[in-house]
Amino acid sequence: MKQSISSKTISLSLTISIIAISFSAIFVKWSDAPASILSMYRMLFASLLLAPMVWVKRRELKKISSKNGAMLFFSGVFLALHFALWFGSLKFTTVASSTIILALQPLISLVGGFFLFKERTTASALATMGIAIVGAMMIGWGDFGLSADAIHGDILSFFSVIAVVGYLFIGQTIVKNMSHWIYSFCVFLCAGIVLVIYNLWTGVPFTGYPAKEWGIFLLLAIVPSLSHVINNWLLNYVNATTISMSILGEPVGSTILAIFILGERLSGWQIFGGLLVLLGVFLFMSKKQKAAPPMQKAAV
Repeated sequence: MKQSISSKTISLSLTISIIAISFSAIFVKWSDAPASILSMYRMLFASLLLAPMVWVKRRELKKISSKNGAMLFFSGVFLALHFALWFGSLKFTTVASSTIILALQPLISLVGGFFLFKERTTASALATMGIAIVGAMMIGWGDFGLSADAIHGDILSFFSVIAVVGYLFIGQTIVKNMSHWIYSFCVFLCAGIVLVIYNLWTGVPFTGYPAKEWGIFLLLAIVPSLSHVINNWLLNYVNATTISMSILGEPVGSTILAIFILGERLSGWQIFGGLLVLLGVFLFMSKKQKAAPPMQKAAV
């Protein structure tokens, strides 16, 4: 591990990371472009932004085996699905509902790990999962009182969580074989290509959007990506579980921004459900943190 840094530096870096990722939902809400177009340009522009670093490490590209290349492609497919579904959900439901459902990601990973990799779990982990699921159901019940569209948005957000877990399951098996820069570039580019094909197939226009939309496309590629860069850097000093805990900050940050910037409001029922989701995920991640082995130096 590299030389340690102060806890203040870590806290400040995590705070900046959370703020950066929290703006993602706001940018999507500002946009009138189709979700698949927003997702496509975010991935393509992010790939372009990573290109200079990839050029420096271009020799690593030649070392990617055909097997890892196929896994990178399928990882990109899942990432494309995640963004298309999540951005789509934000067209129907509130920022708070959509992002709080995203916080279920660690628990969905637990379920996926059990069925795919036969990973064992504990009664306490199942209990925390139950708390979070009850909270998610309360959010959905609150949205049911709003409109059928809101429920549709909640469902899309939930499926986007399943997609991102698939992306992470594939990624964890191959990211150790290459730098984060190469991995991120390849996956982003594959996701962008998949979305290009989808938009061509469905006849969604690629151009004709006003300057405001192109600004949003670029902001989506820059600001949330800053969060990923910071988190990858922090992996040199803290373990991955600590980084994962920051997932609880996104729904909180996004909701606060949505209240002040978009004027969104939540019912008491939804607020309580959201707190249950965050509590369940927090308890789950806290237990995982205690059980985690000492961290070795992370590859960057």
